[in-house]
Amino acid sequence: MKIHHIAIICSDYAVSKAFYTEVLGLQILREVYREERESYKLDLGIGDHYIIELFSFPNPPKRPSRPESCGLRHLAFSVENVKEKRNELITKGLNCEEIRIDEFTGKEFFFTQDPDQLPLEFYEM
Repeated sequence: MKIHHIAIICSDYAVSKAFYTEVLGLQILREVYREERESYKLDLGIGDHYIIELFSFPNPPKRPSRPESCGLRHLAFSVENVKEKRNELITKGLNCEEIRIDEFTGKEFFFTQDPDQLPLEFYEM
């Protein structure tokens, strides 16, 4: 039917929470601390649309080396204006790659990364 959500395990909960809420502007839908797991679970959305579960766990293993390791390759967000979004993220201190053109659709996109080096793509709709 559709993708329900994407789960991300972070290495530093406070840093990742600030990144996804303050830098990317996702909204907190629910936040819980699961004492038995020593784990936070933060549900994030765009508007009312639930999209990301951000987890913290004690000592999670590092992500495999990039760029083409097995597993999730990147997380992509739709934006109205790629140039504006890239400039906004640069002013917030992110290192953003140059804008590229999708050879099949002709749409603009660029990549940056979250605090744990998870590649993030911003794709113009």
